[in-house]
This record gives sequence, C-alpha cells and structure tokens, in this order.
Amino acid sequence: MGTGQKRNQPLVQQAYNALEQFKYETANELGIQVPAEGYWGHISSRDCGAVGGNMVRKMIAAAEQSLINQAGTNAP
Repeated sequence: MGTGQKRNQPLVQQAYNALEQFKYETANELGIQVPAEGYWGHISSRDCGAVGGNMVRKMIAAAEQSLINQAGTNAP
C-alpha cells in the first residue's frame, strides 16, 4: 500500500498510542534511530523486524509474569 492508504483502524486509541510509544522505546534500546516525524520507510526490514520481534518478546514476558502473579495470589 502506498502512503496514506492505511486501512487498519485501532479499536482502542489509548492502546494504539501506547504501542507506538513502546515501538519507539524498543527501537531506542536497540540503537535504531527513527526520525521524530515517524516515517519508517528508510529503516531496513531487518531492523524493523528486530523491533517487532523484541516487542513481542517483551509482551510475552509481561503476560507470563502476569500469569505467575495471578497464580501466586490464587494459591491456597
């Protein structure tokens, strides 16, 4: 799709904003410089994949920790 043809609409705007911020934080941790205007077109596919992969790893770790915490509070 070309510029301006984004069809996906966020269901929860606050979640969308949080994920965008999370994406930039993850890119920063990996040392990937992303311009302030948010255009990722000049970033290599490898770097974009690294950002997405690390985001998923962190989200899975957070979900696992949440399950561990829930199990700990529900234990007899």
